[in-house]
Amino acid sequence: MTRLIVAAGGGGDAVAAAMLDVALYGDGDPAVILTYAWDRLLIDPVPGPRDPSNFTGLRPLTPAVWTVPATASPVAPAGSALPRLAADLPHTLALIDPRDGVEGITRQLDELVTHLAPASIDLLDVGGDILAQGDEPTLKSPLADALTLAACCQVNAPVRLLLAGPGLDGELPAADLRPHLHALVHTLTPQDVGPVAAVLEWHPSEATAMLAATARGARGTCQVRDARLPVPLTDEGPTVHQADLDDAFNRNRLARAVATTTSLAEAEQHSREICGYSEIDYERNKATWLKDRQPAPLEPDAILSRLDHFEADARDRGITHTTFRHLTEALSLPGTQRTELRDLLIATRPEQHTAPLWHIPAEA
Repeated sequence: MTRLIVAAGGGGDAVAAAMLDVALYGDGDPAVILTYAWDRLLIDPVPGPRDPSNFTGLRPLTPAVWTVPATASPVAPAGSALPRLAADLPHTLALIDPRDGVEGITRQLDELVTHLAPASIDLLDVGGDILAQGDEPTLKSPLADALTLAACCQVNAPVRLLLAGPGLDGELPAADLRPHLHALVHTLTPQDVGPVAAVLEWHPSEATAMLAATARGARGTCQVRDARLPVPLTDEGPTVHQADLDDAFNRNRLARAVATTTSLAEAEQHSREICGYSEIDYERNKATWLKDRQPAPLEPDAILSRLDHFEADARDRGITHTTFRHLTEALSLPGTQRTELRDLLIATRPEQHTAPLWHIPAEA
C-alpha cells in the first residue's frame, strides 16, 4: 500500500524521509516523498524554490503534481539535488510547487490523496522549527515549513506530524521543543542510516547529517553554518517523535498567516511582517555577494594550516564536530569546493571523518 511523506522543509528533510520510511516500514514498498526543490546556493545559485518550469524531464503524476526522476535536469542557471537524489533512492520524489501559495500546495496534496489513496500521510520535519511561533531569535528558515504545515492542516485526510532530531537544525533548542513532543515513534540506529549513507556523503544538509551521526553514536557539540548556538549531539538526537498537527498550526503564526495565500510572493510578505525577514531575501543578498567569487585551486598546506587554526578556536569553545559545509565557509572557500575540500581532508586525516561529520579531537 502506498505511503505519502511530506518533507516539510525540502532539502535534507527528503533524505530523512527516505531513511525513516525504511526504518519504520522496511524497504519493500518505498513511499512517495513530496518535497521542495529548494537547495542552498552551493547547489542552486538561484534564490528560492524551483517549480516545474525550472526542469526538463519531469513526469506527470496528477494534473498539479510532477515527479522528479533521475533523468530530469534543472534548467540553467538553476540547480537541484533532486535528480541525483532520485538516482540514489528507490523512492518516488514528487515536487512541491509553491507558486500558488498554500492554496496551490493544498490542491497538490488533495490530488495526491485521490490518486494514491495512501495508507498513511506523514509530515516530517528535522530539527523542529515547524513548531516555532515566529519570533524566536534563532529562527532562520520558517517559510517552507509554514507553507507545508498550513497545507497539511487543510487537506481532506489525516496527517501525522513527525519531528526527527529535536534541536538538530540549530534553530530551536531541544528544551523548548520537549513540551510539545508526544509519543516516541522510533529511535534511529546505525542500521537505519545504511540506506541513505551514500547520499549523506554528497548531500549538503547539516541537520540530517547530524541526525545520521547521532544515530551512529556521535556525541558532543557540533558547529554548523549560520547556527547562532552550537548544536548538542545527545541521546535525543536520533529520536523521532509525534507532535499534534493542530497544536503546531495554532503555535505557528506564520503558518496561520499564509493559510489562504495564493502566491509565494504573498507568503513571503507575511514572513517579513511576522518574522521580520524572508529567507528568500537572505538568499537573494547572498547570491549577489557570491556572484563574482571564483574558486581558486586548493593548496593543501595552506588549507591544513587554516584548518588547524579553526580547530584550535573550536576546541576552546567546546566544539567536538562540524560539518563539511561549515568547514567550507569557515576556511573561506566557495561552496562549489565543498566536495574537493572534503576529499582532501579525508585523504589527509581519515581518523577525523566521523561520517558524515568532521570530528575535532580534544587535543591538536
